[in-house]
Formats: sequence, structure tokens, C-alpha cells
Amino acid sequence: MEVITKISEMQTMVFSIKDRKESIGFVPTMGALHEGHVSLMRSARDENDELVVSIYLNPTQFDNKEDFDNYPGQLDKDIEIVERENADVVFAPCTDEMYPEGFCTYVTQDKLTDTMCGRLRPGHFNGVTTIVTKLFNIVKPDKAYFGQKDYQQSVVVEKLVADLNMEIDVKVLPTVRDEDGLALSSRNKRLNPEERRSALCIYSSLLKAKSMFASNVKDAKEIIEEMTSIIKKAKHTRTDYISIVNAHTLEDVSLINEKAVAAVAVWIGNTRLIDNIILE
Repeated sequence: MEVITKISEMQTMVFSIKDRKESIGFVPTMGALHEGHVSLMRSARDENDELVVSIYLNPTQFDNKEDFDNYPGQLDKDIEIVERENADVVFAPCTDEMYPEGFCTYVTQDKLTDTMCGRLRPGHFNGVTTIVTKLFNIVKPDKAYFGQKDYQQSVVVEKLVADLNMEIDVKVLPTVRDEDGLALSSRNKRLNPEERRSALCIYSSLLKAKSMFASNVKDAKEIIEEMTSIIKKAKHTRTDYISIVNAHTLEDVSLINEKAVAAVAVWIGNTRLIDNIILE
């Protein structure tokens, strides 16, 4: 496995792979890897000739400097994890490489970023769409792999690829959870034991939404009220949003008449966690 830090070297590697007419599976990450990332790598390994994993903590998608500064970093350990999954290349550039002096071009997206996290984190998705576009241009993957936990991000990336005519197959894989149901996240490491227990209210609220919908409750407000009650009862919680949105447009719905997503963002102490469940 090769560890590459320079864009020019990564592009040379990609040209060589394309010359051999081999396919590239790509897993973009911000590091602090966990079993959720591993599941993406394993799918990419199985479905492609070459597996490329990027590890880059992208500053432009953080609307809060403290959140960026506190994001867990473990590059050496991450490289070991990727190597165990038989990746061919780790692309781990520095910020000066990705955003050199004078950088001033950003990719923006309307509508899909007006709700949920986009409404509460100004500029976040401009950072996401810009870095994803850059990475796609550098790595030139045939398939790119994302997790459902970041549902809004996955829809934004799918639309980015479609609108800009990128010949990339975006694969969105199911959320990987701990045994108690908590969605795996790099930020979970910041929870103390009591906060970790409180965080279980997130998945409990989503299961409640799913059971109500399965019982033919279609009123989004009624479901959200029940979800809110569950989260409020837990200690150390502060809700950013609880939304039920159209699965494709991400617009809030009042009555669930087609595929929808119940999505939440909750602060557990000083750690913001997101999760969702599909209602169909």
C-alpha cells in the first residue's frame, strides 16, 4: 500500500491505473476511522480493482472552529486500519496542498442544503461540495462510497455528481451501529460514559418514529412530538433539529405519503451527533 500526500503524485498514480483499464473504488474520509468506514472500504474492495482511501480533515466544512480543533486525529492508526483492509493507496494531503495560497473557487448547491444541517451550519455544505469535487477530480473514481448516517450529505453528493455530469457511481451504504444501537461516529470518542448512555435516546427516538409509521401514523408533527419527548427525557441533551423530510428533495413534509427520512441532530454535552432512519 502506498501513502501519497501530493496531488501530483496521486494524479500520476491514477493515470497509471486508468492506463491499465482498472476500476477505482474511492472512500473519502476525515480520519478517526471506525467500523463504519471499514464497511465502506470492504464494499469498495470487493467491487473494484483498486481501492483508494483519502484521509483529510477538511477545514472548510466546519462552521465552528472549536469543533474542528477538537475533531479526533489519529493518522498513523488510520493508515494501519486502511492497510488491514488491503487498500492500494491512502491519499493524505495537507491543507496547504488542498487549499494553496490564493485559493478562491468554491462549489455551491441550492435547495438540498436549505434544510436540516444546512440550515444550522452556514457554509458547511459549500465546504463538502468543494472538497468532494476536488477529490473526485484528483482520484477519478468509478465508484465512491458514503454512509447513510450522513444522509443529507449523501443526497447532496449524488445531486452534485448528476448536475455536473461526473461519471461516478455514488454508493450509499447502511449506517453501522454499536450493539446498543448508537450510530458509529468519529465524534463518539468525545463522549464520557454518562453522555454515551444519554446518546442512546437518539436511536430510541428514531425507532419510535419507525414504529409509529409502521402503525400507520402519517402525521409528521405527531411523530416529531414523540421523538422530542424521548430526547428531552435524556440527560445532557440539546436538540438542534428533529425533521421528517422527503427522501429525495429533503423538504420537510407534514404528511408522509412517500419515502421519507426521520433525521435528528442532537448535542450530547459538547458533542453534536446526527442520525436518521428511512420511513417507507
